[in-house]
Amino acid sequence: MIPDPHLATYPFTSDATAYVRDLEIPIPDLLEKHVYARARRRGMDRVIQAIEGGIKSNTEIPPELELLSYPIARMIVSCIDDDYLIRRYALAEAKTVHESLGTEPRDFLIAMGQEFGMHPTPYDQGFTMHFAEYVRYANRMHAPVWKLVNRRLYHGSVLLSMREFRRLLQEAIRDHIQQDLPLAVPPEICDALSRYVDGVRESLGARKTEFEIEGAVEPDAFPPCIAHAIAMLQAGANLPHSARFAATSFLLNIGMDVDGIIRIFGGSPDFDETRTRYQVEHISGSEYTAPGCDTMKTYGNCTGADGLCTRIKHPLNYYRIKRRGQGVVSKA
Repeated sequence: MIPDPHLATYPFTSDATAYVRDLEIPIPDLLEKHVYARARRRGMDRVIQAIEGGIKSNTEIPPELELLSYPIARMIVSCIDDDYLIRRYALAEAKTVHESLGTEPRDFLIAMGQEFGMHPTPYDQGFTMHFAEYVRYANRMHAPVWKLVNRRLYHGSVLLSMREFRRLLQEAIRDHIQQDLPLAVPPEICDALSRYVDGVRESLGARKTEFEIEGAVEPDAFPPCIAHAIAMLQAGANLPHSARFAATSFLLNIGMDVDGIIRIFGGSPDFDETRTRYQVEHISGSEYTAPGCDTMKTYGNCTGADGLCTRIKHPLNYYRIKRRGQGVVSKA
């Protein structure tokens, strides 16, 4: 019986790792014995659910097997060794525990943050964090509220609510999980996990195909939200960061090169080619998928929706369908 349910909820912590190590389960037993079959299956499901959008909790599996599914999932991810998969898996694991962190007391959050290199200080009903450490995690947020210029500072530290600190902690956890992958998994372990690895490969291939679009870029097929953002940029209007990110990731997803995107952004009044190139190349190198329609609505970037918009959930699907209607052959 697992001594602390937190171990299964936060399987990436040092305490959870120590507990699994102390079980002294031989790797061949973990990979082959029937008693651990549910842990192996759950490990595969964790990765597949990460690919599809988010890891769901499983209350039907004993906590100890749930905990053991985490190292199995990491082995599966490492056997495939795909950068996109690693990033998506790390993000999904971090987002899953973010919900659990919402019920934890402040002392627990402080200890968790310290484990992953953060240095929060209790302040009023929240925390303070040195601005340099804050920027390390907040710079990847797209909403204006996270920009340092929009934050309250107190003696060089940023004031954070409990909710905001949990969001930054999610980023620290994601970094921890992502930086630890891929593991150096021997070929015989990958062979033993082959049925689970194949299941994940199939899901990963389907996901990548869904967002791969070949052929020349067709501006007439752009969804209204992206067309509006690009028109605003070309007119010299300032766009919020979330809209720029959406437009950039969308254009990259449909095959436009970095230089082409930079030329589009050249009309912005605050255009800085060096900075813009760095940002576009960062998004390109990270292989971000453009935000879905729900996210576009959340940030106020869903503009000029038409009839087709009501039937799709992602701007890339709009583009794919519109291209087909125009007689353009796509991979999908």
